[in-house]
Amino acid sequence: MDSLALLALGATLLTGVLAVAGVHTYASGRAQRRALIDRLASPGPAPGLPAGRRRHFTAVDRRLRRTGPGHRLQLRLAATGLDLTPGEFLVYVLAAVAALWLLASSLLAPFFGPIAGLLGVLAANAFLDWQRQKRIEAFIGQLPELSRILANATSAGLALRTALSMAAEELDAPAGDELTTVTNQLAVGRSLDDALGELAERLPSRELVVLVTTLVLSNRAGGTIVSSLRNLTTTLEERKETRREVRTMLAEVNATAYTIPLLGLGAMLMMNSMSPGALDEVTGSPLGQVAMIVAVGLFAVGFTVIRRLGKIDV
Repeated sequence: MDSLALLALGATLLTGVLAVAGVHTYASGRAQRRALIDRLASPGPAPGLPAGRRRHFTAVDRRLRRTGPGHRLQLRLAATGLDLTPGEFLVYVLAAVAALWLLASSLLAPFFGPIAGLLGVLAANAFLDWQRQKRIEAFIGQLPELSRILANATSAGLALRTALSMAAEELDAPAGDELTTVTNQLAVGRSLDDALGELAERLPSRELVVLVTTLVLSNRAGGTIVSSLRNLTTTLEERKETRREVRTMLAEVNATAYTIPLLGLGAMLMMNSMSPGALDEVTGSPLGQVAMIVAVGLFAVGFTVIRRLGKIDV
């Protein structure tokens, strides 16, 4: 009987020790997994910024990236090249929306507070699109030089992967950063088709699609990649000049699109300063609120139409 009691006591102690060890192992693995996810999901430092910048709002960022919208926001931020985490961007946007809400309520009328907050959210989304398009334009401007480097490297007998690595070292951002990402993906075993295809998805443009298609087809079937790249370099130079001329001609149209909403805002500020409380009286009735919403909508339609008229794909 005593031996059975000792055996049961030993089994209980052993089970307790194994349970404690299991809980410790699980907690340690979970912490390591969370640290790995945080490190992999954090965007790389932007050029000119210190590599060890301390991140802010890490708790918000960790919770946000677990959601679908947070993951999509992380991809958009990565495409813009901004040194921001989704949590930092969300907090900054919320602070800007609150500031615009209070500013519009104090300068105009309380009715304009929600409208200003909504415009702040739309402006943040437009800022991401503008930053991404700016990065794409900068990358397109470097494509002729990239094509020339690849042509010279392949004509010297170097492999295409080596030529891409050489171009990543010689070119400035954003082409250098994007090609570094491609070469890192190739170093861990990804195929050239997948790495270049992902590059074309991150920075979509006709010029880059043509370059990627040329490189992929030459890598698959062989052929005269040197002559193809040299011809492509000349074509990209011509398209670069054409895009610059079109952008110069449309500068006045784009400036008009931004001037019209500013004129409306200036008119409301002038009316409220000349007759204090006028906007409060106008927006105090349902009819006045509807009229203001219609006016803001018309300004938004005018801005959108002018932007569409001034958008020409080359």
